[in-house]
Amino acid sequence: MPYALFSNDAKLSKAYPTAADVWKIAQKSGLVVDVVSEQGSARPRPVLDHDYEIKPCQLEPYEDPARNKADAERDAQTELQLAS
Repeated sequence: MPYALFSNDAKLSKAYPTAADVWKIAQKSGLVVDVVSEQGSARPRPVLDHDYEIKPCQLEPYEDPARNKADAERDAQTELQLAS
């Protein structure tokens, strides 16, 4: 089942093969923040900023989650090369 980033039930991202893929995109976009748990754990944990959620989604016509993932990875690689 594909996953996407949502805010108030509105789909904000393309569909990706796994929730982990969407986490990577959200983190790269600056939508992930680290918070300290209520139990006082020394390790902060990543959470989505604001009311964003990652959840299963329906595919748009002609949408391919594997292609979306490959495109995102290629774009990230290009950005790394340009930054060097």
